[in-house]
Amino acid sequence: MPRGLADNVALHLVASGQLIDEDPQRALEHTRYARQKASRIAPVREANGLAAYLAGEWNEALSELRTARRLTGGPGNMAIMADCERAMGRPERALEIGRSQEATELDREETVELRIVMAGARRDLGEIDAAVVGLQLPELDPQREDPWSARLFYAYADNLLAADRIQEAFTWFVHAAHADDEGETDAPARLDELVEKLGGPEAAEELVTEAEAALGIEFEEDDEDSGSAESDPTEPETSAADAEEHADGAERAGADAEPSDEDATERTSGEDGSESGAGADEQGSARDR
Repeated sequence: MPRGLADNVALHLVASGQLIDEDPQRALEHTRYARQKASRIAPVREANGLAAYLAGEWNEALSELRTARRLTGGPGNMAIMADCERAMGRPERALEIGRSQEATELDREETVELRIVMAGARRDLGEIDAAVVGLQLPELDPQREDPWSARLFYAYADNLLAADRIQEAFTWFVHAAHADDEGETDAPARLDELVEKLGGPEAAEELVTEAEAALGIEFEEDDEDSGSAESDPTEPETSAADAEEHADGAERAGADAEPSDEDATERTSGEDGSESGAGADEQGSARDR
């Protein structure tokens, strides 16, 4: 790939990364442009697939992630691919991905994410008890503080609630809230919703006390400084608008650059070829980040 074209593609990927949280659709437009110019580059196809997933374009996401895996090999992004199958109303295919030989090659974090999606697929099929059992992993330990702990605890609590095991669900929402330092879940809100079902604030508070006592947590004033560290004024940040402006400028400047050959392999459009507007439910979606 010519140097100018490579720089142009890179700037569009940067712009996509800056926009992905606030405007997934615009982020997707940038990765689509990068794909047109560098369709044989696996990271470009992967970036396009991830952006499509976050924008709710399930068919496109599945196709792009499959292509990226063909180009590089390996079992990456299996949880997201399974979640796309769920979102398109194909939970059986999501379970097939989870049972595949490739799934045994995943690292622990990806394995946990895939198990969360599989639990959601079982719920889609009405197999709620199986969904609960499927999440009973060694990592389901409130004493652990892994990067995936909050999501795993939350998914387990949500499935317990679906099984009408309200007290257990409440306890695991407590564990999820304590593990969720990044605000990935709405565990505190779910706890509030369950108070009346448990018989009022006193009953709920008793369960909270029991859950926190099991973790050795004592109620006390928080003495830690809650202020966030200020960024170094000598290190200016690149805003989403700046990144997008640079990408557009590079696109104009590199208009005469010779693009790489189009990918000889066809884009798969999902085995059914149909696109569904329904996304995966909250408890099992790898998209919730």
